[in-house]
Amino acid sequence: MSTNFLNQLSQIENFEEGLRFLSENAEDKIVFSTSFGIEDQVISHAVFSQKLKNVEVFTLDTGRLFPETYAVWDKTLLQYNQPIRVYYPDTEELETYVNKNGINGFYNSIELRKECCYIRKVVPLKKALKGAKIWITGLRAQQSDNRNNLEIIQWDEQYQLYKYNPLLHWTTDEVVDYLKQKGVPYNTLHDQSFISIGCAPCTRAVKEGEDFRAGRWWWENQSKKECGLHQ
Repeated sequence: MSTNFLNQLSQIENFEEGLRFLSENAEDKIVFSTSFGIEDQVISHAVFSQKLKNVEVFTLDTGRLFPETYAVWDKTLLQYNQPIRVYYPDTEELETYVNKNGINGFYNSIELRKECCYIRKVVPLKKALKGAKIWITGLRAQQSDNRNNLEIIQWDEQYQLYKYNPLLHWTTDEVVDYLKQKGVPYNTLHDQSFISIGCAPCTRAVKEGEDFRAGRWWWENQSKKECGLHQ
Protein backbone atom coordinates (compact mmCIF):
# COMPACT_ATOMS: atom_id res chain seq x y z
CA MET A 1 0.00 0.00 0.00
CA SER A 2 1.82 3.10 -1.23
CA THR A 3 2.04 6.32 0.74
CA ASN A 4 0.92 8.25 -2.35
CA PHE A 5 -2.23 6.14 -2.65
CA LEU A 6 -3.08 6.60 1.02
CA ASN A 7 -2.51 10.35 0.79
CA GLN A 8 -4.84 10.58 -2.21
CA LEU A 9 -7.52 8.64 -0.34
CA SER A 10 -7.23 10.77 2.80
CA GLN A 11 -7.77 13.96 0.77
CA ILE A 12 -11.09 12.87 -0.73
CA GLU A 13 -13.72 14.73 1.30
CA ASN A 14 -16.84 12.97 0.02
CA PHE A 15 -16.86 9.59 1.75
CA GLU A 16 -18.82 7.88 -1.06
CA GLU A 17 -16.19 9.00 -3.56
CA GLY A 18 -13.50 7.85 -1.14
CA LEU A 19 -15.00 4.38 -0.90
CA ARG A 20 -15.33 4.20 -4.67
CA PHE A 21 -11.74 5.36 -5.17
CA LEU A 22 -10.56 2.73 -2.69
CA SER A 23 -12.58 0.00 -4.35
CA GLU A 24 -11.45 0.86 -7.87
CA ASN A 25 -7.76 1.40 -7.17
CA ALA A 26 -6.67 -0.76 -4.25
CA GLU A 27 -5.12 -4.06 -5.25
CA ASP A 28 -5.20 -5.44 -1.72
CA LYS A 29 -8.02 -7.05 0.25
CA ILE A 30 -10.52 -4.52 1.63
CA VAL A 31 -12.99 -5.34 4.41
CA PHE A 32 -15.71 -3.39 6.18
CA SER A 33 -16.97 -4.39 9.61
CA THR A 34 -20.56 -3.59 10.49
CA SER A 35 -22.37 -3.91 13.80
CA PHE A 36 -25.48 -2.36 12.21
CA GLY A 37 -25.23 0.89 14.15
CA ILE A 38 -26.17 4.11 12.40
CA GLU A 39 -22.63 4.88 11.23
CA ASP A 40 -22.16 1.40 9.82
CA GLN A 41 -25.50 1.62 8.03
CA VAL A 42 -24.32 4.81 6.30
CA ILE A 43 -21.23 3.02 5.00
CA SER A 44 -23.16 -0.14 4.12
CA HIS A 45 -25.54 1.93 1.98
CA ALA A 46 -22.61 3.56 0.16
CA VAL A 47 -20.91 0.21 -0.46
CA PHE A 48 -24.04 -1.66 -1.51
CA SER A 49 -25.70 1.12 -3.54
CA GLN A 50 -22.49 1.67 -5.52
CA LYS A 51 -22.06 -2.10 -5.85
CA LEU A 52 -18.46 -2.05 -4.68
CA LYS A 53 -17.96 -5.76 -5.20
CA ASN A 54 -14.38 -6.00 -3.97
CA VAL A 55 -15.24 -4.66 -0.50
CA GLU A 56 -16.05 -7.60 1.78
CA VAL A 57 -18.70 -6.63 4.33
CA PHE A 58 -18.74 -8.70 7.48
CA THR A 59 -20.26 -8.73 10.96
CA LEU A 60 -19.54 -10.46 14.25
CA ASP A 61 -22.44 -12.33 15.84
CA THR A 62 -21.58 -12.65 19.52
CA GLY A 63 -24.68 -14.68 20.28
CA ARG A 64 -25.93 -12.01 22.71
CA LEU A 65 -27.20 -9.33 20.31
CA PHE A 66 -30.53 -7.51 20.64
CA PRO A 67 -33.51 -8.77 18.59
CA GLU A 68 -33.58 -5.29 17.04
CA THR A 69 -30.03 -5.77 15.79
CA TYR A 70 -30.95 -9.02 14.07
CA ALA A 71 -34.00 -7.26 12.61
CA VAL A 72 -31.97 -4.46 10.97
CA TRP A 73 -29.46 -7.06 9.77
CA ASP A 74 -32.29 -8.88 8.00
CA LYS A 75 -33.76 -5.66 6.59
CA THR A 76 -30.36 -4.68 5.22
CA LEU A 77 -30.00 -8.00 3.43
CA LEU A 78 -33.49 -7.70 1.97
CA GLN A 79 -33.10 -4.08 0.85
CA TYR A 80 -29.72 -4.38 -0.88
CA ASN A 81 -29.56 -8.08 -1.77
CA GLN A 82 -25.82 -8.00 -1.07
CA PRO A 83 -23.87 -10.49 1.09
CA ILE A 84 -22.79 -9.81 4.66
CA ARG A 85 -20.39 -12.44 5.90
CA VAL A 86 -20.82 -13.49 9.53
CA TYR A 87 -18.21 -14.70 12.00
CA TYR A 88 -19.06 -16.50 15.25
CA PRO A 89 -17.13 -17.19 18.47
CA ASP A 90 -15.27 -20.46 18.81
CA THR A 91 -17.74 -22.91 20.35
CA GLU A 92 -15.25 -24.69 22.58
CA GLU A 93 -13.78 -21.46 23.97
CA LEU A 94 -17.25 -20.08 24.66
CA GLU A 95 -18.45 -23.28 26.34
CA THR A 96 -15.40 -23.33 28.59
CA TYR A 97 -15.92 -19.69 29.60
CA VAL A 98 -19.65 -20.06 30.36
CA ASN A 99 -19.25 -23.37 32.20
CA LYS A 100 -16.56 -21.82 34.40
CA ASN A 101 -18.01 -18.34 34.96
CA GLY A 102 -21.76 -18.62 34.33
CA ILE A 103 -23.88 -17.21 31.53
CA ASN A 104 -23.47 -13.64 32.84
CA GLY A 105 -20.06 -13.96 34.44
CA PHE A 106 -18.88 -10.76 32.76
CA TYR A 107 -20.70 -8.73 35.41
CA ASN A 108 -18.37 -10.06 38.11
CA SER A 109 -15.15 -8.29 37.11
CA ILE A 110 -13.56 -6.17 34.41
CA GLU A 111 -11.21 -9.05 33.66
CA LEU A 112 -14.09 -11.47 33.04
CA ARG A 113 -15.90 -8.90 30.92
CA LYS A 114 -12.81 -8.35 28.79
CA GLU A 115 -12.33 -12.10 28.47
CA CYS A 116 -15.91 -12.45 27.25
CA CYS A 117 -15.37 -9.65 24.71
CA TYR A 118 -12.16 -11.31 23.60
CA ILE A 119 -13.85 -14.64 22.95
CA ARG A 120 -17.01 -13.25 21.37
CA LYS A 121 -15.48 -10.38 19.38
CA VAL A 122 -11.70 -10.16 19.16
CA VAL A 123 -10.99 -13.77 18.15
CA PRO A 124 -13.66 -13.75 15.39
CA LEU A 125 -12.39 -10.34 14.24
CA LYS A 126 -8.89 -11.72 13.78
CA LYS A 127 -10.35 -14.36 11.47
CA ALA A 128 -12.33 -11.74 9.55
CA LEU A 129 -9.30 -9.49 9.06
CA LYS A 130 -6.96 -12.25 7.93
CA GLY A 131 -5.25 -11.21 4.69
CA ALA A 132 -6.85 -7.74 4.66
CA LYS A 133 -4.75 -4.63 4.08
CA ILE A 134 -7.46 -2.01 4.60
CA TRP A 135 -10.19 -2.14 7.23
CA ILE A 136 -13.08 0.31 6.75
CA THR A 137 -14.75 1.34 10.00
CA GLY A 138 -17.60 3.58 11.14
CA LEU A 139 -15.57 5.15 13.96
CA ARG A 140 -16.33 8.79 14.74
CA ALA A 141 -14.36 11.19 16.92
CA GLN A 142 -17.58 12.26 18.67
CA GLN A 143 -18.18 8.75 19.99
CA SER A 144 -15.67 8.91 22.85
CA ASP A 145 -12.74 10.96 24.14
CA ASN A 146 -10.17 8.33 23.21
CA ARG A 147 -11.32 8.47 19.57
CA ASN A 148 -10.60 12.20 19.26
CA ASN A 149 -7.01 11.55 18.23
CA LEU A 150 -7.87 9.19 15.39
CA GLU A 151 -7.06 10.01 11.79
CA ILE A 152 -8.97 9.33 8.58
CA ILE A 153 -6.33 6.77 7.66
CA GLN A 154 -4.08 5.24 10.27
CA TRP A 155 -1.88 2.23 10.78
CA ASP A 156 -3.28 -0.34 13.20
CA GLU A 157 -0.34 -2.01 14.92
CA GLN A 158 -2.52 -4.64 16.59
CA TYR A 159 -3.86 -6.05 13.32
CA GLN A 160 -1.06 -4.92 11.01
CA LEU A 161 -3.24 -3.10 8.49
CA TYR A 162 -4.58 0.35 7.65
CA LYS A 163 -7.86 1.59 9.04
CA TYR A 164 -9.97 3.89 6.90
CA ASN A 165 -12.39 5.94 9.02
CA PRO A 166 -14.38 7.94 6.42
CA LEU A 167 -17.00 9.24 8.89
CA LEU A 168 -14.48 10.31 11.50
CA HIS A 169 -15.55 13.97 11.59
CA TRP A 170 -19.28 13.46 11.03
CA THR A 171 -21.73 14.57 13.71
CA THR A 172 -24.60 12.40 14.90
CA ASP A 173 -27.07 14.74 13.19
CA GLU A 174 -25.25 14.32 9.88
CA VAL A 175 -25.38 10.55 10.22
CA VAL A 176 -29.10 10.53 11.03
CA ASP A 177 -29.91 12.99 8.21
CA TYR A 178 -28.08 10.76 5.71
CA LEU A 179 -30.04 7.70 6.78
CA LYS A 180 -33.34 9.55 6.45
CA GLN A 181 -32.48 11.04 3.05
CA LYS A 182 -31.39 7.70 1.62
CA GLY A 183 -34.10 5.58 3.25
CA VAL A 184 -31.56 3.33 4.97
CA PRO A 185 -32.83 0.81 7.56
CA TYR A 186 -31.51 1.42 11.07
CA ASN A 187 -31.68 -0.14 14.52
CA THR A 188 -34.88 1.09 16.19
CA LEU A 189 -33.14 1.04 19.58
CA HIS A 190 -31.59 4.34 18.50
CA ASP A 191 -35.07 5.85 18.85
CA GLN A 192 -35.07 4.76 22.50
CA SER A 193 -31.88 6.60 23.52
CA PHE A 194 -29.55 3.71 22.76
CA ILE A 195 -26.52 5.36 21.14
CA SER A 196 -23.75 2.77 21.10
CA ILE A 197 -25.33 -0.66 20.70
CA GLY A 198 -23.47 -3.85 21.50
CA CYS A 199 -24.51 -7.06 23.26
CA ALA A 200 -27.88 -6.92 25.01
CA PRO A 201 -26.63 -7.66 28.56
CA CYS A 202 -23.94 -4.99 28.23
CA THR A 203 -25.91 -2.11 26.71
CA ARG A 204 -28.50 0.26 28.15
CA ALA A 205 -30.14 3.49 27.04
CA VAL A 206 -28.17 6.68 27.64
CA LYS A 207 -29.64 9.31 29.94
CA GLU A 208 -29.72 13.00 29.07
CA GLY A 209 -26.33 14.59 29.60
CA GLU A 210 -24.44 11.31 29.69
CA ASP A 211 -21.45 10.46 27.53
CA PHE A 212 -21.89 8.62 24.22
CA ARG A 213 -20.38 5.44 25.69
CA ALA A 214 -22.18 5.61 29.04
CA GLY A 215 -24.61 2.90 27.96
CA ARG A 216 -21.84 0.36 27.37
CA TRP A 217 -20.66 -1.73 30.37
CA TRP A 218 -22.34 0.86 32.61
CA TRP A 219 -21.43 -1.04 35.78
CA GLU A 220 -17.74 -0.32 35.20
CA ASN A 221 -16.41 2.91 36.66
CA GLN A 222 -13.80 3.91 34.13
CA SER A 223 -13.52 6.41 31.30
CA LYS A 224 -12.02 4.23 28.57
CA LYS A 225 -14.55 1.50 27.92
CA GLU A 226 -13.66 -0.56 24.87
CA CYS A 227 -14.08 -4.22 23.99
CA GLY A 228 -10.69 -4.71 22.39
CA LEU A 229 -11.73 -4.36 18.74
CA HIS A 230 -10.34 -0.83 18.54
CA GLN A 231 -7.35 -0.04 20.74
